[in-house]
Amino acid sequence: MSLRSRDALGGRAAIAGIGATEFSKDSGRSELTLTVEAVRAALDDAGLSPGDVDGLVTFTMDTSPEVTVAQAAGIGELSFFSRVHYGGGAACATVQQAALAVASGVAEVVVCYRAFNERSGRRFGSGVQHRAPTAEGAALGWVLPFGLLTPASWVAMAARRYLHTFGLTPEVFGEVAVAGRRYAATNPAAHFHGRPITHAEHAASRWIVEPLRLLDCCQETDGGQALVVTSVERARDLPQPPVVITAAAQGAGRAQEQMTSFYRDDLSGLPEAGVVARQLWRTGGLGPGDVDVAILYDHFTPFVLMQLEEYGFCGPGEGAEFIASGALPVNTHGGQLGEAYLHGMNGTAEAVRQLRGTAVNQVPGAARALVTAGTGVPTSGLVLGTDG
Repeated sequence: MSLRSRDALGGRAAIAGIGATEFSKDSGRSELTLTVEAVRAALDDAGLSPGDVDGLVTFTMDTSPEVTVAQAAGIGELSFFSRVHYGGGAACATVQQAALAVASGVAEVVVCYRAFNERSGRRFGSGVQHRAPTAEGAALGWVLPFGLLTPASWVAMAARRYLHTFGLTPEVFGEVAVAGRRYAATNPAAHFHGRPITHAEHAASRWIVEPLRLLDCCQETDGGQALVVTSVERARDLPQPPVVITAAAQGAGRAQEQMTSFYRDDLSGLPEAGVVARQLWRTGGLGPGDVDVAILYDHFTPFVLMQLEEYGFCGPGEGAEFIASGALPVNTHGGQLGEAYLHGMNGTAEAVRQLRGTAVNQVPGAARALVTAGTGVPTSGLVLGTDG
């Protein structure tokens, strides 16, 4: 695949506002209500009103349609609306879509949102109980009869191969879990605030699907998160420091399926993450050494290690050693393992806080952040930077 060294998107749009509901296990209100709360909070943070918004972007899995959100939030006419597929793989792509709309002049202020009652309502961890007769549903017919019903079971296949290939044991996944919970323990917004874990506690947690233990699996959360994207020029006139979208990319690998890409030549990596990494580094004119903080999608611990390897922070099989070294702050909000599972959108918000200098676990002098989206599925990524 040939890629230009630069694209026309980088540096033309910025995240000007972030907003979220509280993260809970039983919100007690509808997903639309959560969405509107998050959208209004993000607009307040940006110093904008609902009338300033002319674009909305969300996930195909979201239950709150763009026009319904516009009506409920007091937003007027829309000139742009879009949805991105593949679950958590859409997390960074929503921002990419918003930035493309702003950079092309299709819209001026675009809000990205995701909200769900994923704990008190539909729980992804409960497994596939019904599937519509689609091509995607048919593909799952090759794995469901053999008991691979849940995301944990799908990831466990790749995790087992990873351990076998590099001669490792499941304890290496504990590096991710322990580090994430350490950050969550000092984050008042995190579900696991004040509750760090040890490596021994990770190793003693019950099996979910070998080689994944309970503490290798992210939470199930009720809540909402929204982000406001506008031009860099307009963002400079707003209350918050602009967080510039330096590079944005989407990627799917060869023989890609949603989370069951078991027929590839090698299951010990994440080719879709590699596709995104190559685009980000080349179009942004950057490399791993330019990143001050990384917010990596951590629905399951093994895929954090593989992402570090695909993005070039370390060699194959060396992800756990890299985390243990502390060479790069990763998931300083606690991640989806420790803060909340919001399909990755809360991770982008943490990157914004880091670059504003307002994070609870602030990285001194942070000027560039890498943010990734769901892996094992077609995915996306961002490089965010300070202005100037």
